[in-house]
Amino acid sequence: MAARIRVMPEPLDTESLGAWAVQQGLIDAGEQLHAEPIGEGHSNLTYQITRVGDSHVAPWILRRPPYGPLLPTAHDVVREYRVMELLRTDTESVRVPELVGLCADSDVLGAPFYLMNKVPGVVVRNQLPDFLESHENRQALGLDLARALAQVHSVKWQPFVDAGLGKPSGYLERQLRRWTGQREGIQATLAAAGSSARELPDYDILRDWLGANIPDEVEPAVVHGDYKLDNVIVNEQGLIVAVVDWEMATVGDPRADLGYLLSFWPEPGITMPLGDLFPPTAGFPSRGELVAQWALSSGRPTPGQELRWFEALALWKLAILLEASYHRWLAGMSDDDFFSRLEIGVPALLARAREVAHV
Repeated sequence: MAARIRVMPEPLDTESLGAWAVQQGLIDAGEQLHAEPIGEGHSNLTYQITRVGDSHVAPWILRRPPYGPLLPTAHDVVREYRVMELLRTDTESVRVPELVGLCADSDVLGAPFYLMNKVPGVVVRNQLPDFLESHENRQALGLDLARALAQVHSVKWQPFVDAGLGKPSGYLERQLRRWTGQREGIQATLAAAGSSARELPDYDILRDWLGANIPDEVEPAVVHGDYKLDNVIVNEQGLIVAVVDWEMATVGDPRADLGYLLSFWPEPGITMPLGDLFPPTAGFPSRGELVAQWALSSGRPTPGQELRWFEALALWKLAILLEASYHRWLAGMSDDDFFSRLEIGVPALLARAREVAHV
């Protein structure tokens, strides 16, 4: 591979952000803001925003899309904000951070962004905090993860349809069309630049299998679209205080969220590709216990063999999303070293999806 010059993202323009915040009445003229990148997510960029010299004011969290060319409809923070706004307006059961403001004008920071209040707690990724050394806290967190998902699926979905944030039927067919289109978008973008996307034979096999085996529809629900352990904020009692990262939320089949959660939930004897995407779950509830708790809390039937379709769908979608990130990395549009591992990581995810699907 030829040597590449890495293009580093520009630091967040806190002067422009501050001017916008003054216009919105969020801070006083003359106040300065400080931005610090946080998290280990590999999608939208997240910053903690504090007021310089004033430690008594709670920080904000800012979310904006990544730098570089993006897939169509991906990284839509305006949509994410609207979803969270509806959740906070229409129900008190879903644990959503308090919103501060939305800016759809790309002239301020080069892309749309929104602010929300920081929620005290931790995000659990590939290392467990000290309070999760307790077996009781691990059990509590796992079961609360299933309960919090059931709360999402119990929200009244009609207001989201009315707001243009989903449709009551056809979700699974749309998912297949959308993600097939995302893959085709990568291919078209590279072709326009005089290059080509690499061959991914397992992608084609899975696309055809998923299309030929779509499960029957069930009662729709608000679905998160990216529900996993590192998209919730946890307190020291092992309970979830907020669910975050709503950019892919819509109205659809709640089993898709459940399959997505299971696709990130290792069990003994299963080797997970890109292992640091998946938290250590020793001592946590099993997959079966998660499903049982979700069914009990949501009042929905316990899914059967069709769950493997939803888990395969989740892995297939993740592979497509990460393939786009891999090409951004190749183009020098990201400094995230995780993306360098996707040369073998994406094919490994697709192979895992075939294993789940039994094809």
